[in-house]
Amino acid sequence: MRQTQFLQMFLVVSLAWLGAFLADAEDAYRYFTWTVTYGTISPLGVPQQGILINGQFPGPPIEAVTNDNMVIDVINKLDEPLLLTWNGIQQRKNSWQDGVLGTQCPIPPGTNWTYKFQLKDQIGTFMYFPSTALHRAAGGFGALNIAQRSVIPIPYPTPFGEFTLLVGDWYKSNHTALRQSLDAGNPLPLPDGLLINGRPNGFTFTGQRGQTYKFRVTNVGIATSINFRIQGHNLTLIEIEGSHTLQEEYESLDVHVGQSVTVLVKLNGSPKDYFVACSSRFTKPIFNVTALLRYDGSNIPASLPLPIAPTYQIHWSMKQARTCRLNLTANAARPNPQGSYHYNTIQVVRTLVLANTATKIDGKLRYAVNGISYVDPDTPLKLADYFNIPGVFTLNTIKDTPPSGPATPGTSVVGTTLHDFVEIVLQNTENAIQSWHLDGYSFYAVGYGSGSWTPDMRKRYNMADAIYRHTVQVYPLSWSAILVSLDNKGMWNLRSAILSKRYLGQQLYVRVWNNEKSLLTEYDIPPDALLCGKAKKTS
Repeated sequence: MRQTQFLQMFLVVSLAWLGAFLADAEDAYRYFTWTVTYGTISPLGVPQQGILINGQFPGPPIEAVTNDNMVIDVINKLDEPLLLTWNGIQQRKNSWQDGVLGTQCPIPPGTNWTYKFQLKDQIGTFMYFPSTALHRAAGGFGALNIAQRSVIPIPYPTPFGEFTLLVGDWYKSNHTALRQSLDAGNPLPLPDGLLINGRPNGFTFTGQRGQTYKFRVTNVGIATSINFRIQGHNLTLIEIEGSHTLQEEYESLDVHVGQSVTVLVKLNGSPKDYFVACSSRFTKPIFNVTALLRYDGSNIPASLPLPIAPTYQIHWSMKQARTCRLNLTANAARPNPQGSYHYNTIQVVRTLVLANTATKIDGKLRYAVNGISYVDPDTPLKLADYFNIPGVFTLNTIKDTPPSGPATPGTSVVGTTLHDFVEIVLQNTENAIQSWHLDGYSFYAVGYGSGSWTPDMRKRYNMADAIYRHTVQVYPLSWSAILVSLDNKGMWNLRSAILSKRYLGQQLYVRVWNNEKSLLTEYDIPPDALLCGKAKKTS
């Protein structure tokens, strides 16, 4: 009897202890309420309609830690439907929260919707922005920084402090005027200037002499690559889009649209002000914007000339991209981030060669991928897939290689199987730089080259320590190759990060699927999911 009572008591105490442990061990929750409105802003000295979040341009930064649970209530006070997307956040098993028209119905004007997702196993420098109706050209973007957990060491000395730079091109025309021009068949013009943290000049970062600081730099522009540098200081690259890099030193770094880099800068100069300079790449004329790095207590202003930047040199930029390599010995958000096998040992099961082209459809400028210029249906693809709604999309209407013949409008969805390991070659047939992003994933950027890709180009791939990232540039009349393990079930947007080209058709979706219905592979539809189009009839 006593033995039975003892066992019962032991079981009760053990279960209570385990419950307390699990409660204490639950990852933190971060709650935000964001009101999205129009407001008058004048970044380049001309009053225009901007998109503000809680009255701010750029929007409020998110400072989080690996595995934090995010609860973000978005109140849409615009006069148009709205979605926010979380660029580079992998949304594990949860494409319901991706914030693009292929996965979610937009938030109607005058209503709200709450995003709920986890920053699962990620560290690094990211951003968020509106994905609908060219809204990003009016603002609504902001920083999303994820620090490592305290139990995971970083592969560099702890910085004394850190700064975030949101750098991008800007237009004096409102987003509605830009949209009307694109709808009329006109190409996007050159920007009117560049901004750093929403300003054309005068932003100041203050630090102490002798200390080392982390600079998080994201290109939040809609069309223009930039080059980043700091007068009199070298940049030690430590991270690209969530992956620790080999710590090479650079005088300047190219950052393409949608990309992020993180560098360390030691303040080892004379105590004065220095220019933080960003200039446009591959544009004529070249646009410049400056901020200041001020040594604490300095009363000596920064002096010209600005630090030298590359001009149009494409080959220079491509060579630099090849020098950015993954730190294979470093932890990321968790120990052993490379897993038990290396990407060079995994068998590729499918190759997609995706060529982007400029075209005309019904006499108007459009952009296409493998001959299809994407058009968003009224019903999000994810909802159509979930509710088995016919007539919204058909799998594999887009070919694995570029076809001959004229481009046509359509809804492109590539069908894949969960855990496929896929090679994607992005072939740029246009005489302008491209930037491609895959939602829900990071991938290995294994190769860059000029001209047309052929299978023989695989000999040039970096199969040792390629950067694991979410956005890759493709140089004019060139190609870039990526390898991706499709281990995140859902419907995921593969898009040009050049906003006008995405708006006019350079995007598609990748359906990652298996026939197992389990929360271990994909979460159920949120109970508060918005329904629109043909999905309304299912409610």
